[in-house]
Amino acid sequence: MPRQRRIETDLGAALSAALPDLDRLREAADGAALYLVGGAVRDLLLGRPRGDVDVVVEGDAAVVARRLGGDAIEHERFSTAKAALGEVEIDLASARAESYPEPGALPEVRPAGLLEDLARRDFTVNAMALPLQGEPQLIDPHSGRPDLQAGLLRVLHERSFVDDPTRALRAARYAARFGFELERRTAELLREADLAKVSADRRAAELLRLASEPEGARGLGLAAEWGLLHLRHGADKLLPAVDALIRQPPWSEVAARPRAMLVAALGPVGREAELAAARPQRPSEGVELARGARSAELVLARAMGGEWLDDYVREWRGVTLEIDGSDLIAAGIPEGPKVGQGLQEALKRKLDAEIEGRDAELEAALAAARGEE
Repeated sequence: MPRQRRIETDLGAALSAALPDLDRLREAADGAALYLVGGAVRDLLLGRPRGDVDVVVEGDAAVVARRLGGDAIEHERFSTAKAALGEVEIDLASARAESYPEPGALPEVRPAGLLEDLARRDFTVNAMALPLQGEPQLIDPHSGRPDLQAGLLRVLHERSFVDDPTRALRAARYAARFGFELERRTAELLREADLAKVSADRRAAELLRLASEPEGARGLGLAAEWGLLHLRHGADKLLPAVDALIRQPPWSEVAARPRAMLVAALGPVGREAELAAARPQRPSEGVELARGARSAELVLARAMGGEWLDDYVREWRGVTLEIDGSDLIAAGIPEGPKVGQGLQEALKRKLDAEIEGRDAELEAALAAARGEE
């Protein structure tokens, strides 16, 4: 059973804390009705820190954005705009209805009122609104508040996942973030989601959002459990290991966490198993083994037990020579492959602590370039 959640009741105080410059927004609206909507209302009710601030305007959102000053960014196709409200970035949208010409396609939009705007949303917990003028009385036509309190994700209509299959991945994201569970009928409908109907770019963007969640490993696991994804072999153990590793330096600086999480979950499989199994005896061997490896492969290999990669990331990969090719050419080595061979041998010996200093590097490089022992 999903656990019950405490829901904020003093909405006026919560709203003032979330939007301290609300009067500026009201002034910019110049009489047009304004509503806080979607995830912003959900998070307000849950007492969570302010995240995205989405405001619906019953009127022209771009006009309101321009009145707020600054550089309003308009998106004409979807009647949306971004603007700054003090230190808060807000997303403004004209109230609209949507229709889908075919499953998975981008929606066609038309102007509408608030209730139609709420009816186009993904889940009941994201289909609530708070008026930003007058008393902040919750507008909840789809019973999102009881679902929020019960920790349930419920779609608004039977074709929700058919119209937009990415909503199924969003369900995994919310379930991971909040500990929500799928309402029974929603769970049945989710099985109809066909992500192949969505463009590769949209799928990739939604997967990155899922992997970016603090509980991204759980979210990806849920998506697989629901039949939305096929995880690579061993992903059940690899995902949490990668997640723990990449949150801390030095590995947090090696690869972007969402990308590494996705490769851990879905592949493609690369050289990580080879790197994890390797046991280089000298730093130069490790550098040679890791040459050309992608950042995600390095992270996965370390998560799979390649402890030598800690030294590679912290020390070995940052070792460079004080000399370069011009020094060898000035010493009489003709331009060509022998210059590279000399530099490579000098770097190898420096990595293995056999030489130190510029003079020793040049001597080692010249000897290798000339074929001397």
